[in-house]
Amino acid sequence: MELLNHQQINAKIDRLAMEILERNTAEQELYIIGINNRGLELAERLVSSLRTISEAPIHLWPLTISPATPLDPGPSLTNDVTQLTDKAVLIVDDVANTGRTLFYAMLPLQQVLPKKIEVCVLVDRRHKNWPVYVTYSGMDLSTTIEENVLVTFSGPNGDEATLE
Repeated sequence: MELLNHQQINAKIDRLAMEILERNTAEQELYIIGINNRGLELAERLVSSLRTISEAPIHLWPLTISPATPLDPGPSLTNDVTQLTDKAVLIVDDVANTGRTLFYAMLPLQQVLPKKIEVCVLVDRRHKNWPVYVTYSGMDLSTTIEENVLVTFSGPNGDEATLE
């Protein structure tokens, strides 16, 4: 079942960018960390939208983590985490389900003291088993545990979020 089509996803991304900017107007710069492939794609699109409405420096960093085994080998940032000291950080993923991936994605940030950490997802399923608060969500969705939300970013006309 289709939850969001291409146009709706783009509209959600633009709205999320506005919300992020509104809540971060006092920040000199923003560090956005995109998780794996789809979280990074969403983060790239957010950065693109943010840059059309703000001139503040926005830094995009990829984070690699295995959702199935988040400690093996562990979350990996490609940049020096010490740069995040006293900075505003936004962690981005496509879907928040139990909160486990988002929880472990914060591990590298425990080496420094960021000014604040916020979380942005396109779809928040509200099945949190882990202590993760989603700051920004494009869509909140109540589902059963057995159902799966799949976000596909496939180009100019093919983006979609589906419930399987």
